[in-house]
Formats: sequence, C-alpha cells, structure tokens
Amino acid sequence: MDLSPPSPGPDPRVELPGGLTLRAFEGEADLPEFFRVIDESVEHLRPWMPWAARHGREETAAFLGGRAELWARGEQYSYAVVLDGAIVGSCGLHRLDDTPDGTIEIGYWLHPSVTGRGLATRAARALVEQAFRLPGVTAVEIVHDAANHASAGIPARLGFDGTLRRPQEPTTPAETGEDRVWRLERP
Repeated sequence: MDLSPPSPGPDPRVELPGGLTLRAFEGEADLPEFFRVIDESVEHLRPWMPWAARHGREETAAFLGGRAELWARGEQYSYAVVLDGAIVGSCGLHRLDDTPDGTIEIGYWLHPSVTGRGLATRAARALVEQAFRLPGVTAVEIVHDAANHASAGIPARLGFDGTLRRPQEPTTPAETGEDRVWRLERP
C-alpha cells in the first residue's frame, strides 16, 4: 500500500481569453446547471458517449459527487467548461486501464450550441499544458472512434500524431469499432 501523498495536480481554475474558463467542478452546487446542459446535449452526445444513454439526475449527481476525491487522489481531473459565466460542457485529464504508462488522456464535450467556435480546441490546448506539468507525464493522448470527425479536428489542430488505430468494441450507436489514438509527446 502506497502511503505517499498524492502528487500535485493541475490548476483547479484555468482562465483563457474570450470569457472561457476551465474550473474544477463544485459538486452539488453545479448539479442544476450541469444536469441541464447534459440534458440539452444528450442527443448530440449519445452517438459517441456511452454514459449519455444512462443520463439522469442521479447519475449526474454521482458524477459530480466523486470529482473532488478523484482529483485529490490524482486519478482524474474533471473541469466544467465555462463560457461567460455559464457551464457549456466538460473536459478533463484521466487514465484508463489501457492508457500507457507515463501517459494521460484528454476528454471533452460541449453543448451543441457552442460547437464549431474553437472552444474545445482552446480547452484541449490548456489541458495539454496542465498535463505536462504533472510529474511522470511524458505524453498526452486523445482517443475517439475513427468516425468521430469532429473530435479528430481538435488533436490535429494541436499537432498530435494520429496515425495509431486500434480495434475497440463499439459501446455507442455511431461507433465503428476502430479507435483513433492521437498522441503528443512532451516537448
């Protein structure tokens, strides 16, 4: 059992130009607004996000309820994407069972009313900077189904290498069964 203190995490609040902020979730205080944003985005998210099929108030409350502990343990860093004071999505840094050692993954989604404006690219760029500040992180990955072309644009704009593809059992209606893995090594 490792009794060493968790490594320092990324900044809990990242202010970006143009009224865009990434901030650690605030638990129960974020529930009404975050639930509404997900509810309004479910049809947009359902083709790609397995959790969207199980969307409900209890699931959203459980997600928010666990964020602070996961952050404190250094396991996941989840942010509300806030534009001009309103939550418009979520992004974060995490490791999955198949994430290589020394690597952390970026995930993101936005309310459909704010897509196509460069917000996800700006958020992902900020997350890359936060990721490379973490001890032991030598690479960042963005993984999505090969058919999710909107998600592919973000790592492409940020200079990730997207040549790796791997089979993945589909878990949502639009998935093809092939993941595209984008990778960026520490500069």
